[in-house]
Amino acid sequence: MSTGYNLRALWGVQNSLTITNSASQKTIAAPYVSEDGLITHDNLNWMWPNFTPMEMACRHCGQIYHWPEFMDRLQQVREDVGRSIHILSAHRCALHNARIGGAPLSQHLRLAADISLHGHKRQTLMTACKTAGFTGFGYYQTFLHIDLGRARHWYGGQKAKSLWQTP
Repeated sequence: MSTGYNLRALWGVQNSLTITNSASQKTIAAPYVSEDGLITHDNLNWMWPNFTPMEMACRHCGQIYHWPEFMDRLQQVREDVGRSIHILSAHRCALHNARIGGAPLSQHLRLAADISLHGHKRQTLMTACKTAGFTGFGYYQTFLHIDLGRARHWYGGQKAKSLWQTP
């Protein structure tokens, strides 16, 4: 028996995922479900052992944005910190991004990651993300936003700023 995730019940889709190519921006629907109804890393050529397609997909519709460079860097962060990383939000379809009040040009429309701070030292996590080559940083009280957009940073309020500026 293969291992994987039964996504039909979780995402409400039937036998395919929508995949967007990061270079061409073309979107296709690709089959992902094996005969036993499970998604496996083999079905998607998934190469990142510490992350699943499900956790990187849009929470609203299951759309996946395939960007190997981003995932390689995220995997490097995981290996550098030496502990699991809980992704709170990764790719978002435009509808989901709008519904949750995301920025209209959010990097989440491609691929970004909001990483829970639970179980992590803030500075260690941030340093690992910078070393891996991430360039966009949003510092919040409970999570760190990372992306590969233009170099910039921001704070999710005064409490977050105080938290991140305290060693």
